Amino acid sequence: MDYTGYIDTHAHILFEDFNLQEVIERAKEHGVSKILIICITFKEAYQAIALKKEHPEYFDVACGIHPSDIADFKEEDYLELEEIIKQEEVCAVGEIGLDYHWHKDNKEEQRKAFLKQIELANKYNKPVLIHTRDAIEETFMILEKHPVNRKGIMHCYSSSWEMAQRFIKLGFYISLGGPVTFKNAVEPKRVASNVPLDRLFVETDSPFLAPTPFRGKRNEPMYVRYTYEAIAQLKGIDVDVLIEACQKNYQTLFQKEE
Repeated sequence: MDYTGYIDTHAHILFEDFNLQEVIERAKEHGVSKILIICITFKEAYQAIALKKEHPEYFDVACGIHPSDIADFKEEDYLELEEIIKQEEVCAVGEIGLDYHWHKDNKEEQRKAFLKQIELANKYNKPVLIHTRDAIEETFMILEKHPVNRKGIMHCYSSSWEMAQRFIKLGFYISLGGPVTFKNAVEPKRVASNVPLDRLFVETDSPFLAPTPFRGKRNEPMYVRYTYEAIAQLKGIDVDVLIEACQKNYQTLFQKEE
């Protein structure tokens, strides 16, 4: 793999209100050289796989059942999910995990779905992309007790630096999004300042969490540069150093193993 620009490590660009071609053109104009498309429906996954086949160097694909969608999935849906995950165009399982902020009444179902998808990731030797909200300690305990062979990314990380260190020791990467640019985001800035370069990723989580100065607007991959610039400033390094580090991390995590 050879990357020369910004990588957006987490983008939901197949949401129906996106004009995909315009989003891609704007991303390229702003120096984005790779987008990892996150798919949380089967429809999105099939679209993303087709895009990957058309533009193999520009797109990568991840698919998983988001904890917010567990209630809509039946047992047989995991068979279709497995068929998608085993495709060579799919490089990761995600986003998966626990969300006890919006969903407090189905914690056991969330845990079971999380574990099933960890098993699929291990079966097909792929990393995972972890969503966790108001469940950081339990997320850690599950990942510690049920190791992911290829590890993965703590997506849009929003917890403490102390917890980040624990995930890093497990072998996970920390990915930061737009909130690190927010004026009063004390802990995200602390995390950004301290995460080692060889454990760091940058993302948009489009269409959510647009960085300053676009906060409150619809996010998209072209804005990832603002988050890169903010993190580089916090670390006291040139943005090109951060870009190169993220490129190396991406290659390390997602390179195909023989």
